[in-house]
Amino acid sequence: MAVRRGTRSRRDARDPVQLVRAAQRGDRSAFEQLYMRFADMVRGVALSSVPPRDAGDVVQESFLRALRHLKTLRDARRFGAWLKMIARRTAIEVRRQSMRESALDTDIAHPGTQHEEVQANSAIEAIRRLPCAYRDTVRMRLIEGMSGREIAARTGLTAASVRVNLHRGLKLLREAASGARARELSCRSGPTQSRAGRRSA
Repeated sequence: MAVRRGTRSRRDARDPVQLVRAAQRGDRSAFEQLYMRFADMVRGVALSSVPPRDAGDVVQESFLRALRHLKTLRDARRFGAWLKMIARRTAIEVRRQSMRESALDTDIAHPGTQHEEVQANSAIEAIRRLPCAYRDTVRMRLIEGMSGREIAARTGLTAASVRVNLHRGLKLLREAASGARARELSCRSGPTQSRAGRRSA
């Protein structure tokens, strides 16, 4: 969503209710005015859940979601409370996503033992096998250590698209890791069962 920041000094004289109703009719300039009026509130909500580096992403994603669902808001007077609810949910999602990414970052960046190093190499190989739509985004995040904003700037994707790609790509990585662990356990249990069978014989 592009917001013309240069128009901040020329604030629309309409009250928020009028702006909401105009935006619901498709008036993008009215929604930009809503952005300027409520962005600080949304940022405050974001900062209660995420670090400052992620607050901008929460603000942008919250307003994008509000724009997509604005026509579902029946009472324009409730816009502020409705937007605050969206911001809270978005902030929680961003925080959880950041925690999952940080955990996986640690696993790859600090292998420690030889076994863990093998696991890290397997994770890197798993990234290479991801679908093209997710591979580069996940690689830039986990291997190069880039933030979501940096990835968006390099790829030209929106912050929301980067977040979706990371979420889906990391989910595929976790599924691949679960499958690998299951196979490893199966290989380990096989010889044990054979020895037990020999003893009973």
